[in-house]
Amino acid sequence: MINAILLFLLLAICTVTDVRERKIYNKVLLPFLLVSLAVNGVAGGLEGLTNSVLGLLAGFCILLIPYLLGGMGAGDVKLLAVIGALMGAKFVALSAIYMALVGGVFALFLIVFRKSAKQLLKGVFYSLIGLMNGLKIPLMYDNDAMKQTYPYGVAIAIGAAIQFFRAGMIL
Repeated sequence: MINAILLFLLLAICTVTDVRERKIYNKVLLPFLLVSLAVNGVAGGLEGLTNSVLGLLAGFCILLIPYLLGGMGAGDVKLLAVIGALMGAKFVALSAIYMALVGGVFALFLIVFRKSAKQLLKGVFYSLIGLMNGLKIPLMYDNDAMKQTYPYGVAIAIGAAIQFFRAGMIL
C-alpha cells in the first residue's frame, strides 16, 4: 500500500518536472530511493531489502546502454532505478516493456506531426525516385529538428502505471 502511494507520488512529481523543465531532479529521486530502501527493508527484512536493491540495479541497467549511447538522459535512468528500488526487479522489467512501447508511440507521433517529418519523407521519396532512375539525390533534412528531444520520463511513468494496474495492484 505505501509502495503504491510512493510510486504514484514519484511518478506525478517527475512527470511534471520533466514536462515543464526537461529535468528529473536528484533532490526528488534521492529521498524516494532512501525511503524505498527503508520501507522495503522494514516490511520485508533482509529479503525485502535485497529485492529493493535488485530492483534498483535492474532499473538502472535497463536504460544504461541507451544513456551511454546518448539517447537518454541521466534523470530517466535514475527514475527507472528508483522505481525498481520501490517496486522490485520483476515490476521494473515489465514496466520497461510498456515504457518502450509508449515511448515508441510518442516518438512516432512526434515524427508524424513535426514539420521536419514531412520534409524528411519528401526527401526520402525523391531519393528513392532518383535511385530508380540512376541518380543519387542526397537526403535533405533539418539537423536541428532531428536532434530535438522529448520528456521520456512521461513514457516511464505511463509504463509503470500500466504495469501497476495490469498486475492488479491496488492503491
